[in-house]
Amino acid sequence: MQTLIEAEAPRVSCPKHGVVVAQVPWADHDSRFTLAFEDQVAWLAVECSKTAVSLLMRTSWRTVGRVLVRVARRLYQGRDRLDGLRRIGIDEISYKKHHRYLVVVVDHDRKRLVWAAEGRDEATLDRFFFELGSERCQLITHVSADAADWIENVVERRCPQAVRCLDPFHVVAWATEAIDELRREMWNLARDADQPELARRIKRTRYALWKNADDLSRRQRAKLSWLEKVNRPLYRAYLLKESLRLVFQLPAEEALELLENWLRWAWSSGLNHFVVVADRIARHIDELIATIVHGVSNALVEATNTRIRLITRRAYGFHSAKPLIALAMLSCGDYRPVLPGRTS
Repeated sequence: MQTLIEAEAPRVSCPKHGVVVAQVPWADHDSRFTLAFEDQVAWLAVECSKTAVSLLMRTSWRTVGRVLVRVARRLYQGRDRLDGLRRIGIDEISYKKHHRYLVVVVDHDRKRLVWAAEGRDEATLDRFFFELGSERCQLITHVSADAADWIENVVERRCPQAVRCLDPFHVVAWATEAIDELRREMWNLARDADQPELARRIKRTRYALWKNADDLSRRQRAKLSWLEKVNRPLYRAYLLKESLRLVFQLPAEEALELLENWLRWAWSSGLNHFVVVADRIARHIDELIATIVHGVSNALVEATNTRIRLITRRAYGFHSAKPLIALAMLSCGDYRPVLPGRTS
């Protein structure tokens, strides 16, 4: 059944803006749809696939993007999404090819996405703190992030009193990258020594070396046992990586003691790749200790980024980042769209 709604939208003559259409209570400015229609489109976009939304509402996906921007603006109008921030997490996420990024900021206490913008530099992050204001910047107590200089510089400048916490995920990732570099080095040495079978078996240890010890399959455990016998440096690198991962699973006092021992072990291991990792950790030791003591990490940010990546796949076809940011705020923010006629 098709329903047609007709209503008069009178035009008025404004001395400043000329002849414009008068505002009506059932539609937004510059929109061809009613508010109820747009609210339903936004709710469906959050809950369903883009094909389902476009098919059900008989509109294009690009039109859905413009609707999302308007609905997000209406939902957040008059509301201060940055109010009450004390502990925040900052990270960037790639949303498109050719190095297109979003900066995202989450509230650790409310477990919500509170801000996102296109970019990946100091100027972009500076916009967040400008919106927050100098007084509220002084109220920030903890900031979790990776070791990116552009984040550290802005945080140091805008809220120097905040405790900066280094994300454990990225620290363990440094060790994982070091293992992979060492594995390729050993693989090339075996090839240069005309040992193709050894090179092939070393090459196939990649995922066993990457994986956490708790998640190893029986076959992967066998590969590590073989590696322990034929290539001690590579096996020692795996033990270093697992020991570093353990640091972030222990109580604070034990974790700090293990971290100190780990740094001594890495520096004396004879593995240049892990000496570099240890030097890098030492440069950020204060932030890492703060992470262990205060228990603030970027786990919430990474979880939010995972959701945004899923949203990004559905948002393929949007012309700009604005609809993607609107959909992310509607999906992960404080205020969610509701179906017309419903209160929740």
